Amino acid sequence: MEAFRAFRVHSVDKKVSGQVEEISLDDLSEGEVVIKTAYSDINYKDALAATGAGKIMRRFPMVGGVDLSGHVVSSSDARLKEGQRVVVIGGGLSEEFDGGFAEYARVPADTVVALPDGLSLRDAMGLGTAGFTAALAVQRMEQNGQTPALGPIAVNGATGGVGSFAIDMLAGRGYEVTALTGKRDEEPYLRSLGASAMLFRDELEMGERPLERTQWGGAVDNVGSSQLAWFTRTVVPDGNIAAIGLAGGIDLSTTVMPFILRGINLLGINSVLISLARRQEVWGRIGSDLKPKHLDKIVTREVTLDELNPVFEGYISGTVTGRTVVRIGGE
Repeated sequence: MEAFRAFRVHSVDKKVSGQVEEISLDDLSEGEVVIKTAYSDINYKDALAATGAGKIMRRFPMVGGVDLSGHVVSSSDARLKEGQRVVVIGGGLSEEFDGGFAEYARVPADTVVALPDGLSLRDAMGLGTAGFTAALAVQRMEQNGQTPALGPIAVNGATGGVGSFAIDMLAGRGYEVTALTGKRDEEPYLRSLGASAMLFRDELEMGERPLERTQWGGAVDNVGSSQLAWFTRTVVPDGNIAAIGLAGGIDLSTTVMPFILRGINLLGINSVLISLARRQEVWGRIGSDLKPKHLDKIVTREVTLDELNPVFEGYISGTVTGRTVVRIGGE
């Protein structure tokens, strides 16, 4: 195979930066499946890795990009055939293994899922880790007894990728959804996705009691810290909180009272360390009952490998709304 282009991240004198360069298949980490990449996407984790704002990558240099979609070029796994359309979400890409910001990728077979019917390769990366994580959260909550009858679901970090997809998917399943955000000017966007109510961060009155008045049937938390603690104090008995993110901090100060007196459930959502069977199950639902109705509104931008670097800062500063697709080889 001839040399191909990749966005590779280096660390020189403890300064982390990425650039597009030509590499060969021999430069990539080991794996059973070689994929010709059609699309990737940008997640918060990608921005942390590419800028060094977070310690994501285990070694350098490394190809960035935690997600990819494309066609199988070769595979030693009999499950995957040459030419098959596939999607890879997380699975250690851009952490332990070279990732999706390249014209070709070599990945472990147990991270690769056949693309569900009804989704294009671009759709899959419009969804990416964000959409997959939101779907995983909804699935876990419902497996644990969440129903619309328990009351409205609060989604914080609502304008981000996970928040946007969670609103879309939950509304599509018949839930009332309240979008919690600090961006007042994004109310039309959030309501267009299915949010039936808004709660703005500067209006929050979280209180300090171990148990506050119940307000939510459940919650999807992308923030952590004080907002997650507040959810534990305000979710109804038997309600579920899907804990996904830590944009507000890694601390969590609460008590056991919501758990033993109201029986609430705090569900940790991890889209990386899950089995192939679970990946296939969640993608199956994304292609059916959890397929977003407003993907065209959530995907707000498309860039190329050469346009990556200037985009990352918006993710670090929290000013990005919706999702960014990275076009590499196209459909």
